[in-house]
Amino acid sequence: MKSKLDYIIKKINHIERIQILELGVRQGLSTKKFIELCETNDGFLTSVDIKDYSDVVKSDRWKFIHSSDDNFEEVDKYIKNKLDFLFIDSLHEPNHVEKVFYHYYNFLKKGGICIIDDISWLPYSKNQERDNEFSEHINRSTFKKIIEIFNQNQKNFDLEFYFRESGYAIITKNGESFLNKSKKIKSREFGIKNLLRKNCCCSRFGRTCTYEIWTSLVRPIFRHQ
Repeated sequence: MKSKLDYIIKKINHIERIQILELGVRQGLSTKKFIELCETNDGFLTSVDIKDYSDVVKSDRWKFIHSSDDNFEEVDKYIKNKLDFLFIDSLHEPNHVEKVFYHYYNFLKKGGICIIDDISWLPYSKNQERDNEFSEHINRSTFKKIIEIFNQNQKNFDLEFYFRESGYAIITKNGESFLNKSKKIKSREFGIKNLLRKNCCCSRFGRTCTYEIWTSLVRPIFRHQ
């Protein structure tokens, strides 16, 4: 089975003189792959991490910045060209992901790609292979945050998801417009009608209700309110 990184490389390996910004280095697995691509395609990689990973690899095609990726004044000094690819894999916390995405999105070319790592909670769910309550929660929250951003920016970028392992969000920039602020999506999931449908109707009939059965039970309640 191909790895997640193979999926990324397949997405971007056609880009000549590719300009990449990587947020988060850690073991350098993605860093090394991106440098190989830059050496092949006459590109350049800039990587940012709050820890010093400057010795992960040596290459003339790479600049390491020892900094937090939300220290924008520092990092921006090293972004000399518009970006073809932005990889976000640093602090996996929804508000941080949103903050760095909004900032560095402005450096992406039209048609440029941003990939956000760790958006799938599925492998971390209870009794699954990586069973981990914290990772399940944080990945699910990041996924929801990305949906909230997209809901306000559907004309500005395209969004797709890759759910193998811990998943990716893949964002393709459609134009040069500034992004709109994200907003919470109003959901009917916990509305009184839906709760009644789930808890009253289904328990009464011991099966999934049809729309007709549900409305026949609920409509009189709301008619007399």
